[in-house]
Formats: sequence, C-alpha cells, structure tokens
Amino acid sequence: MSTFIDLAVRKNLEAALAKKEITSPTDVQTKIIPAVLEGKDIIFSSETGTGKTYAFLLPLMTKLLDEREKQIAEKIQPTPQPRILVVAPTHELASQIKQEADFLAKAEGDERLKLKTMLCIGGASITRQIDALKTKPQIIAGGPARLLELIHLKKLKTQQVFAVVLDEVDRLLSPELRDITVDLIKAIDASFQLIACSATIKQSQLKILEDASGKKLENVTMPKEDVLKRNISHYALHAERRDKIDTLRSLIVAEKPERVLVFSAETGQIANIVEKLRYKKIDCMGLHAKTDKIERKKAIDDFRSGKCKILVTSDLAARGLDIGNITHIIQMDVPSNEDFFVHRAGRTARAGKTGINIVIGDEYELRQLAKLDKKLGIIIYPKVLYDGKLMAPPQE
Repeated sequence: MSTFIDLAVRKNLEAALAKKEITSPTDVQTKIIPAVLEGKDIIFSSETGTGKTYAFLLPLMTKLLDEREKQIAEKIQPTPQPRILVVAPTHELASQIKQEADFLAKAEGDERLKLKTMLCIGGASITRQIDALKTKPQIIAGGPARLLELIHLKKLKTQQVFAVVLDEVDRLLSPELRDITVDLIKAIDASFQLIACSATIKQSQLKILEDASGKKLENVTMPKEDVLKRNISHYALHAERRDKIDTLRSLIVAEKPERVLVFSAETGQIANIVEKLRYKKIDCMGLHAKTDKIERKKAIDDFRSGKCKILVTSDLAARGLDIGNITHIIQMDVPSNEDFFVHRAGRTARAGKTGINIVIGDEYELRQLAKLDKKLGIIIYPKVLYDGKLMAPPQE
C-alpha cells in the first residue's frame, strides 16, 4: 500500500493528516494525486466518502508550497494574486473546503510558507470580501455566482490562477447553475489546469465542460467500492404522511443515534420537523437553502462539534457535506432521482466507517423504494417500531 510520501505529497501535509488518523491514501487519492501533480486536466468520479477533497487539495497545495519554497531560495517575491480557485455549488461545501485548506495550510512551520485562504460566497458582504482580497489569499473557495461577480467587478484577478477545481461538478452543471459555471470558466484570464470531480458525472456534462474550457479532459471513473452495499445498513419504515414526524421522533428515541442527519425534500417541512421535535424535548437544528448565513454556519458548526446531534436538512444544503461520525441518515421521503438517494446515504459510513440509512415512507413511497434498491443493487430491510425498539416485522 502506498503512502502520501510515495505520491510526492509534502511531508508536513502527510504529518497533518496523521493527526486526523489518516495514514494511507484512498484508491481515488492514489490515482488522482499523481495526475494532478503532473498538471493534467482531469475529471474524475468516485463514490461519496472516498476522499475526493484531499485528492485535489493535497497535490495542488504541494505544488504551491514547492513553488513558494523555490521562490524563497531564489529571493523572488510571490505573486499577490490568487493561484487556486475551488468552485462549489453550496455555501456549506465551499466553507468545508476552505476549512480543509486552512487545516493543511497550518502544517508548514515556516511562516514564509503559510498559505492564506479565503471564502467567497453569496449572502455574505461583498464589500468585506473585496477588502479581504487585499490580504492576498493564494487559495479561494467559493460559489460560482459570487466568484464571477468579483471577476466582473475587477476585484478578483485571475491572471495568475494555475488551477481551477469544480467540486460536485454535476451539480455545478445542473440547469440552474450551468450558465453561471460556464461563464465563470470563460472569464478566468489565465492558462489554468482544470480539475473536476463528483460522485456521479454524465457524459453530457463532460461535453459542456470541454466546450466551455476548450480542454480535452482525462476522464477517470473509479471502480465502485460498493460503500452503499458494504458499509451501510438500509432500512425502510412505513408511516402515513401525517404520522411521519411522530415516527421520526419515536425512531430517534429508539435508536439514540450519536449523530443523525435527517433529509426532507420539502424545504417548508424542515422548520415544521424542527419545531415538533423541539416540542417533544428533542434538541435539533434545521438547515436549508434559505436559512440565514449566520444560522447556517451555527447549525453546521454545532453539528460538526457534536453540540447538536440532530440536523434536519434539505438535499441542496447537505450537498457534499463531509462531517465525520454521522451514524444515521433518516430520509423523510423517497427522492425521485437515484443520485439524491446516493448522496443522502453517502453522508454516513465515510472514511471506512459503517452507518445506518433509514427511509420513512408511505405505501406509495415504499413501492418506489423497492424499485430503487434493485436499481442500486442494495438490500433494504423492512423494519417496525415496537415496544420502543426498531426491529424486523413479525412473521405472519
């Protein structure tokens, strides 16, 4: 088994990962890190929880730090302009990437090698972001709309950008974000390395990306690790629509999950679920696309730290969310798109751990779920709540 040093990742970055008990690269990291270090334009797909963020951050930060080390030796002043742009479809994912970059940036003991990072997302003060750009960050993570706006205002200069990453690229190229993402790619005034990744990528999206960038991308699809099948136990729990929240409450009491992510496709239902759980003295927080920026940050921070063990969220808000030790996923409906089911379930059993995915559905939804499990090649076991426990239904 290779090590991060074998992959030419800087020693201090490897040491930082060891503090998180990450000592060996995943399959996708073993495959992608060398390709990124070689400067290849690449698009790669790999299942949720397989380590895609480090697959691009580690080699790009290695390149940037190696470059800076050489500049110091040759007494060359570094460019004051940004060098790496990471584009994400949601505030939470952009913030998460920025935090990971911050963590890795602290690994270098030499102050001259410390890299500055910045978050550029909508909903935050653009004036403050313009001021923050004056601090000369080398790595910027943000949403496509805000990054494009700052470029158009000539406040974000991109002439020295050497790498652009499109994380969750399938979402960035979905109908609602596609035009903005394409315009952003075309607006970057530099010859840059393009890296794109997601758990699922369609051929049509690859073509859009190649047309927009004028690049021929190496397409890498990692073999399925069957995380959904091997590491996650899938259960189905019947409840009529009007009884779903009561069933959720009973399920939480029965399972006593260490950390649970509750999904609802209906944004309007999230506040209702939170209110009813709190009324029953179950502490939880809610998160959806329209949640105030400060509240969003608090919800994520409290959930990540373990201060709050239950987070109720929409699909959009949880896209790409990588929080360790989520033991349970509870889906309050059956998504019509199988990709959403995969992304939901994939929030648990990350980094080799195991987890539980429970769908609460009415009769129609459970019929749809039966079709989905065949399509995905997983087994979903029916369960009932009886005497305060989650168990298999009695045999007739």
